Amino acid sequence: MANTSDISRGMIIKLDGSLYSVVEFGENKTARAAAKVWAKLKGVDNNRSIEKTWNSGDNIYPVRVEKRAYQFLYKDDTGYNFMDNETFEQIALQENLVDAPQFLKDGQEVSVLINTETEQPMSVELPDKIVMLVTYTEPGLRGDTATRTLKPATVETGATVSVPLFVNEGELIRVNTKTGEYVERVKE
Repeated sequence: MANTSDISRGMIIKLDGSLYSVVEFGENKTARAAAKVWAKLKGVDNNRSIEKTWNSGDNIYPVRVEKRAYQFLYKDDTGYNFMDNETFEQIALQENLVDAPQFLKDGQEVSVLINTETEQPMSVELPDKIVMLVTYTEPGLRGDTATRTLKPATVETGATVSVPLFVNEGELIRVNTKTGEYVERVKE
């Protein structure tokens, strides 16, 4: 059992039978009324985003979550298949539980959030930044580095990323999986 003073960013709480992750939180204090605690919540087991306000000191129900290392194996009719790196047990998860499925490569390490009460997988997180091979893009011209113009590039997983004009086919780039944006070119 916890109360509103224990809220922190990233905490997962149970609210009205569903699980939510705390995205942002704060406190409102007024001269006459008691302090209120507010939070922006993102659904873990549903795709809803809500805002919730509690009186200061109200009880909340945090859920214990573990991050476990898994490896992406393949995608088929059952969903995305992952293998636990310690027990070699395999699980299949639906696409809505994977945070950036367009950047999943075979053999890639991911973190799976597991609800320790039910041992159910809740979501799959890719590393914040990953290295991808550019498989197709229009050739860039020498000297095209002065402007911040971007062009589309297809990476090895089939996803399209906007890259600067100087990036060419066959080069490795680092991509931010949260935003889907180009970060930098990678030297081998």
